[in-house]
Amino acid sequence: MTEQGVTVRAHAHETLDALAWRQLGATAGHVEATLAANPGLAKLAAELPEGQAVRLVKAPEPVRAMVNIWD
Repeated sequence: MTEQGVTVRAHAHETLDALAWRQLGATAGHVEATLAANPGLAKLAAELPEGQAVRLVKAPEPVRAMVNIWD
């Protein structure tokens, strides 16, 4: 998947969370990034119509600070 995302189609009675889980194996951050990339999708996210095209966006990995215990 590219940083811009990939367009996928929803199954019958599928939620946005379930779609993200089915395609990415996780929801944290991905649902929020997908909602930001798809204006108006929040109104449908609770139950997407069958065949609804959704541009699914993978959230960037969080940056973790390096901690050295010997400093």
